[in-house]
Amino acid sequence: MYDAFSDDYDRFVNWENRLAFELPFLEQRLKTVSARRVLDAACGTGQHAVALARRGYAAAGADLSVPMIARARENAAAAGVEVPLVAAGFGSLAQAFGGSRLFPFDAVLCLGNSLPHVLGAPELAAALADFAACLRPGGVLILQNRNFDAVMASRERWMEPQAHREGQTERIFLRFYDYEPDGLITFNILTLKREGSGAWQQTASAARLRPLLQAELGQMLEAAGFGSVEWFGGLGGASFDPAASGNLVAVAIKG
Repeated sequence: MYDAFSDDYDRFVNWENRLAFELPFLEQRLKTVSARRVLDAACGTGQHAVALARRGYAAAGADLSVPMIARARENAAAAGVEVPLVAAGFGSLAQAFGGSRLFPFDAVLCLGNSLPHVLGAPELAAALADFAACLRPGGVLILQNRNFDAVMASRERWMEPQAHREGQTERIFLRFYDYEPDGLITFNILTLKREGSGAWQQTASAARLRPLLQAELGQMLEAAGFGSVEWFGGLGGASFDPAASGNLVAVAIKG
């Protein structure tokens, strides 16, 4: 899904608005542990890592999608910053960065609802253990997922559409869920594209998600060696409301 979506991802996200909203909270949490070396796991097109590098952090990024990493390298070059970027997924991050001058990291970020793409409990435990292995003692892990407590309670299918216009090219992105009998969710993206007033062309892609609830995530973080965990309803720093928050953000300190 994300290989195919790499060309459109930076059009899908309004990065100027998103980073302006999220970076104050992220930097506040990084400062609480005096973090300078930051790994963005599942970095996508690298925009968070690039933004942090521009602010003086020693930032690195990893993503399982090779096309996403290629796009991230282009974004880092365009911004004039050095950001080590590797194609690596959850469970192999410590191995990928073990010889790096940045290792161990002061902070690991896993944003944008990336962790729920890990479908099995053993693989999820391995991913969290890998995050812990990347961190120094006292380092911070910041996770941002959809609030699946609310999603599973309401079983609402559709998310807000997003649109992008670039010259004569117009795109509309539609996102929706299918709730599967095995308890997993299929996340669908339908992209509509047209040139000028021409006919709409459409492409569809999908990925499976594990609807990770707060209680399960808290237990698994503790099992992975994280002590203090704070919960927020988004990267603006709002309190977490299981029934109403759009996101579930966990800020966990490695013991």
